[in-house]
Amino acid sequence: MKVLIIVPAYNEATIIKSVLESIIRENSDWDILLINDGSKDKTGEIASKMKMVKVVNLPCNLGIGGAVETGFKYAFFHNYDFAVQFDGDGQHKSSEINKILQPLFEGKADVVIGSRFLMKSSNWKPNLSRRLGIKIFSFVNSILINQKITDNTSGFRAYNKKAIEFLSRDNYPSDYPEPEAIILLGKNGFKMMEVFVEMQERTEGKSSISGLKQFYYMFKVLLSILVSSIRAPIVGKSK
Repeated sequence: MKVLIIVPAYNEATIIKSVLESIIRENSDWDILLINDGSKDKTGEIASKMKMVKVVNLPCNLGIGGAVETGFKYAFFHNYDFAVQFDGDGQHKSSEINKILQPLFEGKADVVIGSRFLMKSSNWKPNLSRRLGIKIFSFVNSILINQKITDNTSGFRAYNKKAIEFLSRDNYPSDYPEPEAIILLGKNGFKMMEVFVEMQERTEGKSSISGLKQFYYMFKVLLSILVSSIRAPIVGKSK
């Protein structure tokens, strides 16, 4: 079984080597694809020097949606059985990758989401506004697709071949891809499940969504989710 780890990264030069090395240590049989999303630092250059890492350098910053979709297109073109979305900022733990792949190996789901909230975690504690947003997204998405997803904004996910093909065909959302993708996948008949994973705080840099921006972000995401929910299923592409 061919597994591709898709690592989108933007200006992560200070940490990207250690992130990639941690994946290699976990399983050297996995292929790693670094999507350098128009970084202005040496993220792409550092990754290119690592023999076990393939690098796609995007000519400009497309955002997380465009970067991850590039990974899906690569995975589909090269006929991978499974793909894992793994952030390049150090928040995700490579030791948890097998945990989200296992349900796919067993045929229990098409998409597995690594959730921080199925159990209590000592490594990641969101502030009040984030906790509020997480609960709102969970409530709204659960109603729209009739399935409870506790961690709608998690970017730690695994996909089987059917989901890879679907998302590679220009279906992956670009604005707020994580919560929107849940609606898209749910409405098109994909089976999703969550497993608990430990995550950690960013070791370098800081989130671009902080302070009052978090409330503006929540409003825009909710609006985007509602728009996605009224779109008709993409007939013939989810089978």
